[in-house]
Amino acid sequence: MGVSKVFLPDLLPVPGLMHASSIQPVYGAQHPPLDPRLSKNFIKERSKVNAVPLKNKKASSFHEFARNTSDAWDIGDDEEEDFSSPSFQTLNSKVALATAAQVLENHSKLRVKPERSQSTTSEASVNYKVIKSSSDAQLSRNSSDTCLRNPLHKQQSLPLRPIIPLVARISDQNASGAPPMTVREKTRLEKFRQLLSSHNTDLDELRKCSWPGVPREVRPVTWRLLSGYLPANTERRKLTLQRKREEYFGFIEQYYDSRNEEHHQDTYRQIHIDIPRTNPLIPLFQQPLVQEIFERILFIWAIRHPASGYVQGINDLVTPFFVVFLSEYVERCTLSTFCFAEEDVENFDVTNLSQDMLRSIEADSFWCMSKLLDGIQDNYTFAQPGIQKKVKALEELVSRIDEQVHNHFRRYEVEYLQFAFRWMNNLLMRELPLRCTIRLWDTYQSEPEGFSHFHLYVCAAFLIKWRKEILDEEDFQGLLMLLQNLPTIHWGNEEIGLLLAEAYRLKYMFADAPNHYRR
Repeated sequence: MGVSKVFLPDLLPVPGLMHASSIQPVYGAQHPPLDPRLSKNFIKERSKVNAVPLKNKKASSFHEFARNTSDAWDIGDDEEEDFSSPSFQTLNSKVALATAAQVLENHSKLRVKPERSQSTTSEASVNYKVIKSSSDAQLSRNSSDTCLRNPLHKQQSLPLRPIIPLVARISDQNASGAPPMTVREKTRLEKFRQLLSSHNTDLDELRKCSWPGVPREVRPVTWRLLSGYLPANTERRKLTLQRKREEYFGFIEQYYDSRNEEHHQDTYRQIHIDIPRTNPLIPLFQQPLVQEIFERILFIWAIRHPASGYVQGINDLVTPFFVVFLSEYVERCTLSTFCFAEEDVENFDVTNLSQDMLRSIEADSFWCMSKLLDGIQDNYTFAQPGIQKKVKALEELVSRIDEQVHNHFRRYEVEYLQFAFRWMNNLLMRELPLRCTIRLWDTYQSEPEGFSHFHLYVCAAFLIKWRKEILDEEDFQGLLMLLQNLPTIHWGNEEIGLLLAEAYRLKYMFADAPNHYRR
């Protein structure tokens, strides 16, 4: 059985209310649609497009595109759905072939700089069991045969593409093959340690040091400080952590049983459905214990924020905090005798941790996520006005910085809301590997209003990064498929650093002169 069986629905980039009772999930950036009619129509359409001269092509409308995709997930959200039926297996193979043909056609002309390969594609478990990545599995030839059935290995046939895992090791500092620790990085790490150990940490200096990235070894405590969860005074930190963790579990005792009450059932059901869809290819997030932690975090947040409640997409925002705070204990665990050395975070079995450790990770993830959402809550209130304003601002900004791309969208009737809604709703988490999101959030937490304001410029820089590929697409469907499947799986710290530098340049040019990008 291929890995495609665990592909789960993504967010539909359309405006409006997205509360638990009205969400209609369909496919998105990382996961192709699982609909036989769409698959057949797609193959037919591609053959028709290739047969028609370029000058005779007409811009497809969004309504035509929507008619083909709106029923892609009408199979329902029930957890009991039988994904092992013969029809489902046939369906996946058809879609895989159609998607592979599209990817090869779109990107065969790209000249990609060769990069050092690091490891092979990660295995994924349909049954959500805890498994090792294939970089570990290479040590055992017994398990390697099962990897060959993974359709994702077809990526290796693309010319000049580096061979790295689909979900690269979360702890990697750079996916491009840089050494794990240079002299400069050691110096930066020592600088961080001095700042963090001072009696009163200079938060302004800490933000300045964190902007170009936080060393993995000190990222947990740095994130707690930058989010405002921990005080700058070192003497107060221990008591603050103890008090806030006890307060969170007080909320659990007070509110969590109410999930079975009628007025909370829709919220809890949607959370329960969305949790398995959170990073479905990373074994860590498919462990039952981890999913229970996520359910508690999201339900308690929703109960305490009735203005928005739970909105699909918020589940993604827990994962970076959870991984960062988990890594703190994984590193301690690797030094003990009951864990394998160099255990990978994405494959780590959380049952190896004590109950106190798990409680600390859960409470810290809750409070830091809450701090983040406090700054962008208008993204998730009724009709999600914050997102719609940001998408409109993105359109105005792009019309100024790259008029050719903007006009290209207008020519083929592509609306920014159709692809950028998810960029704002999920903070680009569906467009980037998790390792890149963590690096991106180092900077977001160092910037004033990083998640709400600076993110706009990151999205603009991210869009223009693909200008050549965008201009090469000359029909509506091709543009939408490109924008929902941007090839970032090979990105690492270097690519994120360049993206952030361009975003900072745009912010410097336009942030203090908003009329500059308004027509």
